Amino acid sequence: MAPPAGRIRAGRYLGFFVFIVVLLYALVFFTGGGKPTPKLGIDLQGGTRVTLTAHTPDGSAPSKDSLNQARQIIERRVNGNGVAGTEVLLDGSNIVITVPGEQGDEAKKLGQTAKLGFRKVLDAQTSTAPPAPVPPNVVTTDPAVIQAAKGSRQDTGLVTGSGDSLAESQAAQQSLAAFICPTQDPLRGNDDPNLPLLTCNEDGSEKYLLGPVFLEGTEIDNAVSSPPAQNKAGWTVDLTFKSAGRQIWADFTTKNIQQRAAFVLDTQVVSAPTIQNAIVDGNTQIMGQFTQQQTKDLANVLKYGSLPLSFTSSDAVTVSATLGLASLEAGLIAGGVGLVLVFVYCLFYYRLLGALTIVSLALSATIVYAVLVLLGRWIGFTLDLAGVAGFIIAIGVTADSFVVFFERLKDEIREAGRTFRSAVPRGWVRARRTILASDGVMFLASAVLYAIAVGDVQGFAFTLGLSTVLDLVVVFLVTHPLVALASKSKFLSNPKLTGLGGVQTIAAERRSARKAATAAVKEA
Repeated sequence: MAPPAGRIRAGRYLGFFVFIVVLLYALVFFTGGGKPTPKLGIDLQGGTRVTLTAHTPDGSAPSKDSLNQARQIIERRVNGNGVAGTEVLLDGSNIVITVPGEQGDEAKKLGQTAKLGFRKVLDAQTSTAPPAPVPPNVVTTDPAVIQAAKGSRQDTGLVTGSGDSLAESQAAQQSLAAFICPTQDPLRGNDDPNLPLLTCNEDGSEKYLLGPVFLEGTEIDNAVSSPPAQNKAGWTVDLTFKSAGRQIWADFTTKNIQQRAAFVLDTQVVSAPTIQNAIVDGNTQIMGQFTQQQTKDLANVLKYGSLPLSFTSSDAVTVSATLGLASLEAGLIAGGVGLVLVFVYCLFYYRLLGALTIVSLALSATIVYAVLVLLGRWIGFTLDLAGVAGFIIAIGVTADSFVVFFERLKDEIREAGRTFRSAVPRGWVRARRTILASDGVMFLASAVLYAIAVGDVQGFAFTLGLSTVLDLVVVFLVTHPLVALASKSKFLSNPKLTGLGGVQTIAAERRSARKAATAAVKEA
């Protein structure tokens, strides 16, 4: 039988909260392979800076619009959810990326053009020759070198007029046989999608003659990294096409069963599967001997689109913390002072109920810490000074929820003359509406701020909204059950401990006054 409105089975709620804490810390310590500490932002722990220099195929200066578009795409790649704490800035024809910690190699990958195209495999051979090194006097970004590579590797004479089959002469096979995979490809991201292409796979073990691009990567709606399927090795990237791309892919796979299609990323074949059957649902996979991190990086760059320019990266440079540990310590001290003041106020004004507030805040901190660690692993969340400020403000939000509940208890005792035990369920029903409304407004404000802001302000809004949600978890699963348990204990419900003696005295005086007034009316 369900308990009356406002009454709860406190043990179940507290048990569920303990289960949540155990689950979170099991994930913290036994998954992810990382340290059980939150990631810190650039302003607190420093970072790594990489400069990307833009190049165009014809050697002309990149346009301002192209640079801005490239910056926006790179920013979405590295900071798509706004909480990774990364800076992406324009500096002339360069894009400067600063990432938290020592992630120079990861920052360099952000400059990958990521131009994906789907081409039909017209011929393929095993590559036996070692990769051809680039002569020391050749610059792969030189427009003349790029044009020369196009002339030798994108010859229309290698295919028929339609481009979907080999030319009948032996020239195509001979060209493919003579082709040696380069160690540094000048065509990387600069190949013409309307022409055939001689290229290789990532490790240079297989070389291909490919037809023109029949489906562009711009038709990809979403890309997700997925773990290996049963009886298959290697992680995959699951692709979902837009409506037009879905139809093109369905038509191609229907007409080319038992043929191969190459997924070409920046002129390099990342996968060339054989089509076993028509694929009409708009989904496909990029498969290979990929690690989890490789598929995660590939899905990330494909999801946000290709860059309009090609880039070369400089060596990674270590950047010292802009604010440093002193600022973090100052923020923690500010938070500590705020907590102490809240504790003193609660103990002085609410006594036992104030002690329950302290317990609730401490348990809230345990959840917050675990969530910060896990968010750092899962979405790249980094804690910066703005985030610390959000958590400090959240202390007041959480304390306000406790005050609302406790004041409703006093109202029930003072106005209705209830005992502490009977006031808890009725006071909770009234307080719950106010707490939900207050936290709902706070969360909505945080969500709006997160949506319209950028940079540090977005991180502040994220932490404030997160704290608001966790406040509800703690109030519903910890504070209310603890108060309910205390109200059932003869010792803990003692007015001297609860601080409700004065309120109960007022209630008793009002009852006496009402009785006296009633008696006087009857006598009259």
